Amino acid sequence: MKKVNKRVIPGFGLSMGVTLSLLSIIVIIPLASLVVFTSQMSLSDILKTITRDRVVASFEVSFLTAFIASAINAVMGVVLAWVLVRYDFPFKRIVDGMIELPFALPTAVAGIALTSLTSDQGIIGKFFAKFGIKIAYTRIGIVVALVFIGIPFVVRSVQPVLEKLDGSFEEAAGVMGASRARIFRKVIFPEIRPAVFTGFGLALGRCIGEYGSVVFIAGNMPFKTEITPLIIMSELQEYDYASATAIALVMLLFAFLLLFAVNLIQSRNAKILKGG
Repeated sequence: MKKVNKRVIPGFGLSMGVTLSLLSIIVIIPLASLVVFTSQMSLSDILKTITRDRVVASFEVSFLTAFIASAINAVMGVVLAWVLVRYDFPFKRIVDGMIELPFALPTAVAGIALTSLTSDQGIIGKFFAKFGIKIAYTRIGIVVALVFIGIPFVVRSVQPVLEKLDGSFEEAAGVMGASRARIFRKVIFPEIRPAVFTGFGLALGRCIGEYGSVVFIAGNMPFKTEITPLIIMSELQEYDYASATAIALVMLLFAFLLLFAVNLIQSRNAKILKGG
């Protein structure tokens, strides 16, 4: 007698209907509104809007600081994940839980806290001011804020891979005389590399569109520290929805390309694992 598998959730039709409804409300309709508002402008007007000097300067600030912060997170995230997986120490669970803090903490609170710490009168800012280094209200401050909100993406991407990594390969390499640096470079890093790139991509996507934690520490000086999300907010406050959506559409296209690259890396990694 053929065994019938009982499904916990309802049938395919109802499940797919609920899924598409939620997807439409949360993702498709808001994204479609960007296209609708932008379509009210001609192509020349769109190009004129997104190539204004102030907008281009904001693109430079947002993309450059986001890339630098994500690169730092790619390195520090691997270090943090390594420590959490490979070592036992007091309050390890507390430290592991604190990695999620940027997700739970309101971004405005994080921005205010980081600004007070890194200003010339803050604990950290006062120390670096002695050496002529200004953090708050500069691009350095923006990078600091973006590192804070982006680090969990890399840690949580790399951590599961390290936990499942077979230690016998490391032991075999050590027996054959390989140094620790060579073992990491030749044995460990190839295994975690797709996860690192995935975490980097997710962090980069979050950092580019970040507003709350950056707007306070940036100083918002045009052509210097003004970020693109602030430009979009300014256009919305002036009720220029078409210009705001045109600028936002550029960010959206970049986000789609970034997510496509992340998914491509994940799919290629899955094929490699199946082949192995």
